[in-house]
Amino acid sequence: MIFTKLYNMALRWASHRHATYYLGGLSFAESSFFPIPPDVMLAPMTLANPEKAWWYATLTTITSVLGGIFGYLIGYFAFELVQPWIEQFGYMARFEMAKTWFEQWGFWVVLIAGFSPIPYKVFTIAAGTMSLLLPVFAIASLIGRGSRFFIVAGLIRWGGSRLEKHVREYVEWLGWLSVLAIVIAILIWK
Repeated sequence: MIFTKLYNMALRWASHRHATYYLGGLSFAESSFFPIPPDVMLAPMTLANPEKAWWYATLTTITSVLGGIFGYLIGYFAFELVQPWIEQFGYMARFEMAKTWFEQWGFWVVLIAGFSPIPYKVFTIAAGTMSLLLPVFAIASLIGRGSRFFIVAGLIRWGGSRLEKHVREYVEWLGWLSVLAIVIAILIWK
């Protein structure tokens, strides 16, 4: 029952009086260096307070884009300092692939990476090393990240307690299916 425990823990965090600060901090950090996506807090916070769904999505988007700009600046000014960590955590092959994609598609790569579950930090740092125009990067990040977080918040707000009953009932299955999907994605990616 590992995922049920994690789900209950996330719901408790979501109702903490400082939850919005945690959500903002997590969103910022995930875009530049932290591995856990903000969706794990955005969804239960929206479930706990559906009337604040759009505020949570806005906060998550803004802090994520600011974190992405921080990641961009890391790539632009200090890539040599973070390169050993990128290699240590096994992101170097993805980083090299991201650089190749930037050469071909630029704006679109950032937009798609911002929306997808691909580790966004890889693309923020790569955008900086490739010197993608910062306004282009910021606009693509805003559209990609915003789309993702507003869809998550909107679905949770719309589904509400009906959705929560189903999530709670199938949380173990959903958790293990997510793990399986991640493992398959990693195997395909490599």
